[in-house]
Amino acid sequence: MTKPKDRDRKALAVRPASANRGVGYGKPPEGTRFKPGQSGNPKGRPKGAKNKRPALHEERLKGILLDEAYRTIKINDGNRQVSVPMAKAVIRALAVNAVKGSHRAQRIFTQLLTVTERENKRLHDEWLDTAMTYKVEWDRELARRKQLGITGPEPIPHPDHIVIDMRTGEVAIKGPFTREQKAEIDLWVARKAEFEAELEDDQRLLEEETDPGIRSVIEGEIEHTQRVLVAIRRLVPD
Repeated sequence: MTKPKDRDRKALAVRPASANRGVGYGKPPEGTRFKPGQSGNPKGRPKGAKNKRPALHEERLKGILLDEAYRTIKINDGNRQVSVPMAKAVIRALAVNAVKGSHRAQRIFTQLLTVTERENKRLHDEWLDTAMTYKVEWDRELARRKQLGITGPEPIPHPDHIVIDMRTGEVAIKGPFTREQKAEIDLWVARKAEFEAELEDDQRLLEEETDPGIRSVIEGEIEHTQRVLVAIRRLVPD
């Protein structure tokens, strides 16, 4: 008598004699095989899909880290919930633990604060040194041109527009910072001169005109020009 396990094993060993002959590893059934010239993925790669391995010039992990750091989450703030970036929530939790007496949190928070303040000071000192060097060198160059009676390209920004507060070390630029800004300001300066000349003409005409209807029209033109000049002077102060 044949044992059940042996019988099952023999039944599994039986294969169709015709349709799937030659079927095995690397040889799928004929009905499921690709025809010559047929793509194995006719729809192509899904839109937006990326290769698993980034290119040599990519820093995909850095992008993922920044995305997570500034992803907005909700946290409890007293009796309400507020939405803050993940990085801010982590720093806030670290600061709270430091206040509660965690020595490890206090050490990490102090180190982060020290590094941040040191880096901010370094950047500020570099910016102050750059502004002072730029201002001094261009002042000397403009003085040299004036002494020799020569001209040259105008510096942008102009050294007179760089204001340095020696008490606080703050640097402010009160004029155009790029050639595009300079061209735009020059355009508004020219327009301001045109409107000021137009305003003078209208005021002179108003003094000479006696007809009430014409005077009303001129007064409307004067009011409109004055409003335009107020707007322009906000952009280009006298």
